[in-house]
Amino acid sequence: MADRQGPAERVITSARRLLSNVIATGETRLRLAVLELEAERDRMLSLLLLAGAALITFSFALGMLLLMLVVLYWEDHRLLAIGVCAAVLFIITACFAFGAKRIAKRRRLMQSTLSHLEQDRQALGGSRESS
Repeated sequence: MADRQGPAERVITSARRLLSNVIATGETRLRLAVLELEAERDRMLSLLLLAGAALITFSFALGMLLLMLVVLYWEDHRLLAIGVCAAVLFIITACFAFGAKRIAKRRRLMQSTLSHLEQDRQALGGSRESS
């Protein structure tokens, strides 16, 4: 028998092919999202470990420096030395908090996945207007 299809069979075959392509594209995007999440998790874990180690060693070094300053000025200006050390610690803390807030505002998670999904949306003709 010849491989003849009627109009209904061709529409069904085209719909199956389209659905298969949509599923394959969705699977590819999902795999990309998973890879990005795993890479981000590894990066964040390394960042947290290194930042924690740096913070601990910095704290000890700063503590020793401040202790040295207090001991050095203990006889003549002990209250001034302690007050200056406290002020320095408050300023450093404010700088760290400001830096952490600035970093927290940056958004990098899944940028590539979102970019590819936007390209897919535009390729399908459904462009979304930015608000």
